[in-house]
Amino acid sequence: MPEHNTRRPADWYSSTSTESAAWYQESSHVVIPQPADAGCSTHQPPPRSAGFEGHKAKKRRRTKIISLSVCALLLCAALAVALWQITVQIKSLSAQAAESASSPVIVIPNGDGSADSQEDSDSGSVYGDYQEYFEAYYSSSSDITIQAAETGTGVTLTLAEAQGEELSLQDIYDLVSPAVVGITAHIEGYEYSYGTGVVFTSDGYIITNTHVLEGCDEAVVKFSDGTEYDAYLVGADEASDIAVLYIQGEDLPCAAFGDSDALRVGDQAIAIGNPLGETYSGTMTNGIISAINRNITYNGHTMTLLQTNAALNEGNSGGPLINAYGQVVGITNMKIMSTYYATVEGIGFAIPSSVVKEVADQLIEYGVVLGEPTIGIVAGSVSAEAMALYGLPEGVYVSEVSEGSDALEKGLQVGDVITAVNGQAVTSVADVNLIKEGCEVGDTITLTVYRDGETFDLEIALVDKSQIE
Repeated sequence: MPEHNTRRPADWYSSTSTESAAWYQESSHVVIPQPADAGCSTHQPPPRSAGFEGHKAKKRRRTKIISLSVCALLLCAALAVALWQITVQIKSLSAQAAESASSPVIVIPNGDGSADSQEDSDSGSVYGDYQEYFEAYYSSSSDITIQAAETGTGVTLTLAEAQGEELSLQDIYDLVSPAVVGITAHIEGYEYSYGTGVVFTSDGYIITNTHVLEGCDEAVVKFSDGTEYDAYLVGADEASDIAVLYIQGEDLPCAAFGDSDALRVGDQAIAIGNPLGETYSGTMTNGIISAINRNITYNGHTMTLLQTNAALNEGNSGGPLINAYGQVVGITNMKIMSTYYATVEGIGFAIPSSVVKEVADQLIEYGVVLGEPTIGIVAGSVSAEAMALYGLPEGVYVSEVSEGSDALEKGLQVGDVITAVNGQAVTSVADVNLIKEGCEVGDTITLTVYRDGETFDLEIALVDKSQIE
């Protein structure tokens, strides 16, 4: 800032001459002469001492402080009332949203590309029965139908020990960012999702999240230099949220992976990815490892994850979480954004590299993860609307029973509603998965099934997911 040749009041006072100071002391105790025509009285008021003015100033300050305090109290009271009203409105809106979510408006496509509501003025539904209703309700498939890549190539993901000195943030970015790619997953040609991936071999193997590819039939990989490749699907595992893609390239930049088991709370954590899509591609954020072995449930599957306060946003999914040595120690996949009561900041999660290796190696070798127990069904929650329209019980509607499953052998059918597993009531697929979480292939579970007004039990054996057609 430019300097100003302006003297402060304190400077003025401090530079007052001795003669001026003496005059001030004297004048404070004398009567100021008045002209003769100043008034009819020749009596003059007694001289005021310097202390009188100080007392008056203190009184003014005290009055001002009291006034300000009263205003502050009134303002706080007004804010409290306003916040209470906002809270009531939010709770009301939340209740309305919950009610709306339990009764979704379903649309079905017409031949001309338009859509009609499922309700009409007579019956409240255009469907002949509840099976037709659910066929439309769960018509959108979450299967990934990208062109498949060859499996059994012998490629594996290598985890290396940390060596040397810690790197600067700039060095880490320069080292890893060329291997971080954007993934555009196209869905039926007109919708798409955007995520991140990390190349781990120079000939084109890429790690990302399964949920980035969910429901897509085509995926394009884009490097930071603008180069694009069509992606092939090696395999995707929903339970771990790990997917492997392959692109046909040579001498591609790739990242080194480290061992997540060596991490400690407080270690440096750096994320590189594409938050909010391509516009902010190549964004780096940093923080620390906030916690280890956090059990988080997503899509009915419980995952053990690393927690970090490095900023993560939509679009970061599938990107690397990096240690201070420039090694990928996790694949970022989710964050907590809010709870019912508060907005949440700085709670993100990543899949540990030790889990990534275990899953990726199996996907590359077999295309699936072996040893995952499954019932062998495609299912979804019975909505409040369906319960009201068709008199169905609360539970999980079975929309598909897979070939190769014991459930099919034991007579489970499309249209059945599973109301309990091992005697525990279920209302979602997540409930079912949590109950069978500790089970292994070959274990038997009991399904309580509702069909055509009757309820009965079926004992079925869990099968290996790889056996399901």
